[in-house]
Amino acid sequence: MDYLFLAEAQTIDNDTLASLMDDYGNDVWNYAYFLTKNAEQADDLSQEVFVRVYSGIATYRGECTLKTWLLTITRNTTFTYRKSRFFRSSLWGEALPLDSEQNRSEPRQIMRKESAHPSAEMEVMRKAHVHEIWDIVLALPEKFREILLLHLRYELTTVEIAEMLRISQGTVKSRLSRAKDKVRKQWEESSE
Repeated sequence: MDYLFLAEAQTIDNDTLASLMDDYGNDVWNYAYFLTKNAEQADDLSQEVFVRVYSGIATYRGECTLKTWLLTITRNTTFTYRKSRFFRSSLWGEALPLDSEQNRSEPRQIMRKESAHPSAEMEVMRKAHVHEIWDIVLALPEKFREILLLHLRYELTTVEIAEMLRISQGTVKSRLSRAKDKVRKQWEESSE
């Protein structure tokens, strides 16, 4: 669906909102999950993002892509949630292991690439590699993890990432390069 008209919209109807949720819901949820590493929080945050979109569509001016705008709202909503008392108290004494079954099963859709007819053996090996890479990416410091996700998964340009994170393009390029190097190095060490 073409959403160019939203740049001038003051309100949004339920059908358009449903369409936005269909088209961008996975992106919003995956990004929220990536920032929180918690499926329940990602569910709550995704709902909150689309509530904010519904009530604040007039703030979308079309200066960036709709995807960038939605991911910015997701990021801001997540950081607001993190600052809340509920979030801080819910993490008291609670570990967020990177390799738990719950955390491993959720992000599979993020890195999925379909091939024509993979063999069962190849599919099992691919999934094992995806989990290993995913664990490496999730273990990166947030400043690297977030830029890597925005660039590789959401295909944002360095300009879009810089605007969204309010940092310079040079910083984006540097962090992206360092993140890729860290993942590559850890992958090679774990493969030995």
